[in-house]
Order: sequence, then C-alpha cells, then structure tokens
Amino acid sequence: MDKPAAGRSRQEEPMSNTLTTKLTSFSDLSAEEAAALDAVCNDTFTVKGRDLIRVGDRPEQVFLVLNGWACRYKDLPDGKRQILAYLIPGDLCDPHIFIFEQMDHSIRAIGEARVAAIPKQVILDLTERYPALARGLWWSALVDEAVSREWLVNVAQRDSYTRMAHLFCEIWLRMCQVKLTTGGTFDLPLTQEQLGDTLGITPVHVNRVLQRLRAEGLVTTRDRRMTIHDVDALKAAAEFDPRYLHLDARAAA
Repeated sequence: MDKPAAGRSRQEEPMSNTLTTKLTSFSDLSAEEAAALDAVCNDTFTVKGRDLIRVGDRPEQVFLVLNGWACRYKDLPDGKRQILAYLIPGDLCDPHIFIFEQMDHSIRAIGEARVAAIPKQVILDLTERYPALARGLWWSALVDEAVSREWLVNVAQRDSYTRMAHLFCEIWLRMCQVKLTTGGTFDLPLTQEQLGDTLGITPVHVNRVLQRLRAEGLVTTRDRRMTIHDVDALKAAAEFDPRYLHLDARAAA
C-alpha cells in the first residue's frame, strides 16, 4: 500500500527523530549512525485518523512515527475492534515487516500523526552498513514482542482496574524513554472507546475505572494529556513490573 496522500509533505532537510533517542537507551550511537537515522526522515507526511496500512496489504516500506500516535488493530466480523499495540514517537511499525507477503493486521493514526515512510531497501542498507543500528532495531523489535506478551496477560488475567493502571504505567515509562514527559505529565490522545478496545471493556466501564483512579488521586486527564500524581502508588495499584520493557538494555549490552 502506498502511503496516504492526504496531508503528505516532503521535507527538504532531514529532521531529527525520536528513534535516535530511543535507540541510545540501548547503546551509544556514533555521530555517523545518528545522522544516518535522522536522514531516513526525508520523506514524511501527516495523516489524521486514517490507516497507514491495512490487513492484506503488501508491505513495501516501514513507517516511523515522528509525532503523534498510531495503533495496531484488528476488526472482527461483528464490528468489534481489538487494539493490539500503541505506537508512540520513535516507534517503527515493524522494522522487518516486509519479510511477510501481506499484513495480518492494520495500523492507523490516532488523531494527527507525522510519519516517515522508509523504503525496505533503506532499512536493509542501514542494518548492513551499521551493525550497532541492526542490533538496536532487533532490540526494539524484541521489546515490542515482550509488550505484546504483557498485554495478553493484562487482558486475560488482570481485573479492569489493575489493567488500566498497568497500561498507564507502561505508556508513561515509554514516553519517558523518548523524553516526552514533564514529570508525570504526558500526551494521551485516546478516547474512552479506544481504551475500551485496548483493555477489553466497555466505554462505560472505562469511565468508571478512570473515575476511581481520579478519586484516589492517582491520575488526572485534561486536553488529551494525563498527569500521574503518584507514580509509585500507581505502580502498586497496577502490580507493575517494568522488566518486560528492558529499559536497562544498555547495561546488559
């Protein structure tokens, strides 16, 4: 599938991207490696509430979220939707997805997002020329798999209150990793319906759980932003263990 035409805007100069920030949490990148990553942002476009790629499409390029959010999702025949993952700034939409003949899920922008479209040959050239970048991209992909496993546990085994608290802890830590938080405050451009599609509960129940978290003084939401007022208390409510995010990867490397 070609990248969406609406809002497309080609950049004259490379723009710095949060993928560089994200990968430096794994290992130090040389100036040349960082410049190579920044250069992949030459071809960017803005999309609002539309699919980047759909089930059945043949993936010919990799999308990098620069600003805004996107999500992976699957629709069921009865109209229900399950959100499978959130893609925040610095996230690649599967760096090796072009290995598959076709997509088994869809990826959609949540609100307005600015995205770089990276041809598969550019990804292959980067990983061949820069082994450190190749390791970083594999690390990022493995963390994505770990997050998917944790989401499965979250939906299948935790109650709705713990589920939601866990999701907010995860998002906050991921936003911290790419330096997009101010204390406990970060962008959260999600509707209650989208939270319900993520957590497997109805929007009405989402509202009840949010009200409880607010009443306990743990979080507030305003203007598509969330503030966590007591991170330790929210982690305790979520029974949150951050090891699956592998934020200590630099030490392990």
